[in-house]
Amino acid sequence: MPNLRDIQRRISSVQSTQKITSAMKMVSAAKLRRAQQAVESARPYATHMREALEAVAAGETDAENPLLVAHESVKTLGVVVITSDRGLAGAFNNQVLKRAEALIVEREAAGQAVCLYLLGRKAGDFFSRRRSHQIVLRELVGNQITYPQAVAVAGQLAAAFEREEFDEAILVFNEFVTTMVQQPAAQPLLPIVAAASEEAGDEDPEATAYTIEPDAQQLLATLAPKTLEVSVFQALLENQAGEHAARMTAMENATRNSEDLIETLTLQFNRVRQAAITRELVEIVTGAQALE
Repeated sequence: MPNLRDIQRRISSVQSTQKITSAMKMVSAAKLRRAQQAVESARPYATHMREALEAVAAGETDAENPLLVAHESVKTLGVVVITSDRGLAGAFNNQVLKRAEALIVEREAAGQAVCLYLLGRKAGDFFSRRRSHQIVLRELVGNQITYPQAVAVAGQLAAAFEREEFDEAILVFNEFVTTMVQQPAAQPLLPIVAAASEEAGDEDPEATAYTIEPDAQQLLATLAPKTLEVSVFQALLENQAGEHAARMTAMENATRNSEDLIETLTLQFNRVRQAAITRELVEIVTGAQALE
């Protein structure tokens, strides 16, 4: 049976941990508000950007852009995986890593090669132990997501796609749904409008008639890479918001568990203390009776 001093040390240790988890919860909650606002602001912009690109690409059949053209066959798949740099966020990183690994196994079973573009320390650590030979890019996400960061990644992906280093790219990340739900998503990234161009053929030709100046080719040359950059940027923002939400939830659960543990240890402390007092009283009474 542990003595009173050991129990007191454990209670003190758990109380210190509780202060840390409570502080981390408050910090994550503050960061979540800003990250959520950024995500909500980016979503409409990304949607309208893609719609504009799809409309121009569907209406101007003479204009082409390498990022919009699907390759004849998919021999190599580029998988862009986004995770966080830090842990202590529950199953946040594990669920997106499992989703990416399942996608890779599925495509390899279909005879496709896979190359990896990893954003986030957790993704880099996970795949460096399993698929180090397939890693093309490995970068940290950082504490603050910036648009130039997305531009740099999108530029590398666009250049690799044009050089036919891969024939298709899929973006795997955690989509921010609510504070309690972060859903792993696998989103087609390149070619940008391969699926939309098929649907465009059934639309009314007058609905996609635009007057474009100076010409559609130059407009597509601007819109295509910009759409790719915005897609990567939105995914980074979604992942960042989900990370803060998951960490806030995890720290809240840890704080609640520490409270339960403190109550259990306090009850154990009182029982041991009561047993010690009772034992001392018995010894005193026994000693007094022996002197009579």
